[in-house]
Amino acid sequence: MTSSTLSDDGERPRLTKAAVVDRALALVDKTGLDALTIRKLATELGVTPMALYWHFRSKDDLLEGLGERLWSEIDLTVDRAAPWTEQIRSLLESLLKVMRAHPAAPGLLLQTKKLSAEAQLNATELTLDILRTAGFSPEDASMAARLALWTGIMLVMSEPGIESLDDAERTEVQRKKQVGLATQSPVKFPRLVECALPMTACDNPEDHYKFGVDLFVGGLAAIAAARGQAG
Repeated sequence: MTSSTLSDDGERPRLTKAAVVDRALALVDKTGLDALTIRKLATELGVTPMALYWHFRSKDDLLEGLGERLWSEIDLTVDRAAPWTEQIRSLLESLLKVMRAHPAAPGLLLQTKKLSAEAQLNATELTLDILRTAGFSPEDASMAARLALWTGIMLVMSEPGIESLDDAERTEVQRKKQVGLATQSPVKFPRLVECALPMTACDNPEDHYKFGVDLFVGGLAAIAAARGQAG
């Protein structure tokens, strides 16, 4: 039974903050952030807009609640006995898993960047502790923690074919982009012509994410080695 369904005795169940977030997240995943309004969400839940204001003072407040929900879904149970690179990899992969499960996640996290939600504080604290324990300076650990989030957002938003709705559309988009590169002047753009297929491929998104995570973690390891900061 949903929060907007009458119970057997004819009384409407109490609308919880969690239920509001659940429905709002499902709505923005389906229709996008721009389509979310308090009035539309209230209609979805079968209540008046005023009922939602008991839990969220404004749409911005609601968006913060959605952002906190996303942060709370990140798995923080990393193996602290593992090499620090594997701990960072585990956190970044979990962040990517959450964002890939929610199409609205990149936009939500971009709109809710202030460090205030407890779940976000916990994730950031753990990331900083892993890096500081590994030997990174406070400055480098902070930059790496910030860039980990931006790396995750970038990887999701740049997944080849992400703008396409289905497999057939993805294939057509890929074909058009490939043709666009392959037909460039081989004299002026020889490498673009040579790489026309891999530059536009979207057959296996997992390769895209693995390379991105490898690039981030490998880059951190290289910086640590160059500065003698982490072992």
